[in-house]
Amino acid sequence: MTLAPNIPSFELKTLRNGKSVLFLMATAAEYLANLKQVFVPAIIGVGPVEAALNTGLILSALEKKPDATILLGSAGSAVLGQGSVYQATSIAYRDMDASPLGFPKGQTPFLDQPPIINMPISIPGLAQASLSTGANIVITDGFGGIAQEMVDMESYAVVRVCQAYQTDLIVLRGISDGSEELEVYEDWTALLPTVDKNLAAAVAVTLSYLETT
Repeated sequence: MTLAPNIPSFELKTLRNGKSVLFLMATAAEYLANLKQVFVPAIIGVGPVEAALNTGLILSALEKKPDATILLGSAGSAVLGQGSVYQATSIAYRDMDASPLGFPKGQTPFLDQPPIINMPISIPGLAQASLSTGANIVITDGFGGIAQEMVDMESYAVVRVCQAYQTDLIVLRGISDGSEELEVYEDWTALLPTVDKNLAAAVAVTLSYLETT
């Protein structure tokens, strides 16, 4: 299915129990050999704005909403295992700071939504970690001001869209960087083949769980 020039063709995956799953990834650079054997994702772009826009376009165009949506790709962390994959248990929005008006940092003003969203599905057998979303790439010194264990640029935006369209979101992130400073593009891509392999294994566990629940 193709919705717009900036959203390449993707496929909903139908499980043995009839459930449908939508896969989302920020970039094609993270969609490598092992994942290509499992699914065809929608590429939604980098950062909260593009991720929210394109996820909204996709879900609004689908006649039948997926039973589950899986967002996956790379993330940064200074404390988690490099190359390892984690399911996000909670997601914070580190860009939001209306504290000068008396709102807690991370709280969107006048929105009935907590600063940290707890994810509704926990997949047995997967390592888990907390996640912070923002529109910046975090390098080593920047991790000190972030309470969460890993960082990305899309998940909070996508979970808000999925809430609006009433589809459960599962976030799987492989740690591609964070233990050392990112200085060139290749510092990010070096571990992506390892992340690809480990994400494919995590997806298999996730799909098995969805087929039995």
